[in-house]
Amino acid sequence: MKKLTHEEITKNRSTLETLDTVDKLPVYVILNSIRSSYNVGSIFRTSDGAMIKKLFLCGYTPHPPKKEILKTALGSTESVEWEYVEDATEVIKRLKSNGVKICALEQAHNSRVHYSIKSSEFPIALVVGNEVTGVSQELIDLCDFAVEIPQYGIKQSLNVAVAYGISIFEFRKVYDTKS
Repeated sequence: MKKLTHEEITKNRSTLETLDTVDKLPVYVILNSIRSSYNVGSIFRTSDGAMIKKLFLCGYTPHPPKKEILKTALGSTESVEWEYVEDATEVIKRLKSNGVKICALEQAHNSRVHYSIKSSEFPIALVVGNEVTGVSQELIDLCDFAVEIPQYGIKQSLNVAVAYGISIFEFRKVYDTKS
């Protein structure tokens, strides 16, 4: 086994100029009132890695060009389509009217495990909430369902950027294996 060089890794990757030709994951991500710019930057970078359709930054979620976001995102604010919309309910209603299923990443009554997503549920919007309070009940009321990541330790949840990464790559796996 030999570690790949940067040139070997980037040889078959998309570029900013070719992003329009790539089959993007039909997932919209709604970040609502995330506190940490570093978490937002990390989510941008993970969104690029999963090649999501679009990222919506809502509530008091910080947005580019904050230096902490740019530092953590490592250029992915340029490769991930994003928009700031103050009211997350506006985004959810807009996406729902276009036939997008809405899914909260939250521990809720009747929530499903994060790996239970089916290819028939795409396109989908994943609602990700505040680091402390999670997704608000107001937004959960607008969701079609919720997914959660099982917790086995004494803590009740994972870091928001980590939880997002686990979930979005599970969504990617389901989408990539559809046939």
